[in-house]
Amino acid sequence: MKTKQKIGGGRFEVEMQVCGSGAPLLYLHGAGGLIGMDPFLEELGKDFKVVAPHLPGYGESTGGELIEDVVDACLFYHQLMDDLDMASAHIVGHSMGGMLAAELAALDVHRVKKLVLVCAAGLWLDRHPIPDPFAMDLPDLAAHLFHDPKSPLAQMFSAIPTDPQQLADMYVERTKRLTQASRFLWPIPDRGLKKRIWRIAAPTLVVWGESDRLIPPIYAEEFTSRIRNSRTVTIKEAGHMVMYEQPQAFVKTVGDFLKN
Repeated sequence: MKTKQKIGGGRFEVEMQVCGSGAPLLYLHGAGGLIGMDPFLEELGKDFKVVAPHLPGYGESTGGELIEDVVDACLFYHQLMDDLDMASAHIVGHSMGGMLAAELAALDVHRVKKLVLVCAAGLWLDRHPIPDPFAMDLPDLAAHLFHDPKSPLAQMFSAIPTDPQQLADMYVERTKRLTQASRFLWPIPDRGLKKRIWRIAAPTLVVWGESDRLIPPIYAEEFTSRIRNSRTVTIKEAGHMVMYEQPQAFVKTVGDFLKN
């Protein structure tokens, strides 16, 4: 169910997808935002109360001008949890959202029950540089995001609308999202997480697509080497968009970890 709620005394109005019941699960999306067809959230909602907010600056969420860095973003998520009466929750973050989830878990070790980092940004290895997604056109980006860039899913992602108004709307929204994402990811996604990551105390699962060409799977090893009580699961025939390409394997992997 799509809903909106004012957060932080009206400083933000947040568009959220909310589904299911059970233990709270906060999902933090990546730089591309939620796409509106996110069946893995509904599947997770069979076991958890899933809350998936659009970060201000994305979709219909407002207040993006108040978020300039990772601290601002983490404070926003803390306020969101406060206003939703979530004393603590499982946190699942993808890509940029994985970076912010890790920061959230490092800044307040009592807030996160279990942490799932999915193809997470936030670290940088000179020997394994991450390509610049802001310089890519849609077909090139799809080739970095998907295991099979010719799949119907990848083709849908990179499709260019023929209707002039739809085309204009797409570019306006894409520009808005990338502008917000650049505050965390450009020119490189190193905002000091490596100095704070040692504080993460929550049991942590690092999930990676075996064919991720945007953030290479070697980064999974870097995360687990820096987070105590963590382990990695690699999902085959999946790239950076692992939860869309292999939703059943993703939901089972995440669900088993959170429930056990």
